[in-house]
Amino acid sequence: QLQASGGGSVQPEGSLRLSCVVSGITFGRYAFSWYRQVPGKGPEWVSGLNDDDSGPRYSDAVKGRFTISKDFAKSTVILQMTALKPEDTARYFCVKYPVRILDVKIHYDAWGQGTLVTVSS
Repeated sequence: QLQASGGGSVQPEGSLRLSCVVSGITFGRYAFSWYRQVPGKGPEWVSGLNDDDSGPRYSDAVKGRFTISKDFAKSTVILQMTALKPEDTARYFCVKYPVRILDVKIHYDAWGQGTLVTVSS
């Protein structure tokens, strides 16, 4: 199970920290990603990392502003978002891959409900 939280409303240039608590699996054995989706559009990949917290990757839209990490003590995938823009407004959800090394071409096999982020002045 993947449970995301931390969303909310924030002004442009603000920050938010999203958390995805993972349960029911061995957290340290799998790669994870964050996706986002707005109504009427397909999911957009945002960021991901390997099983051991290495190899973080980011979409061009968020590179330099977002940071992904794993908290092994809490079985949580974190997305620290800074310098938020109105175009970052979306529902953000985390996904798990059935592999250790991140490969966004592979279909994820578990995902959560997500948390809503709204960036507006």
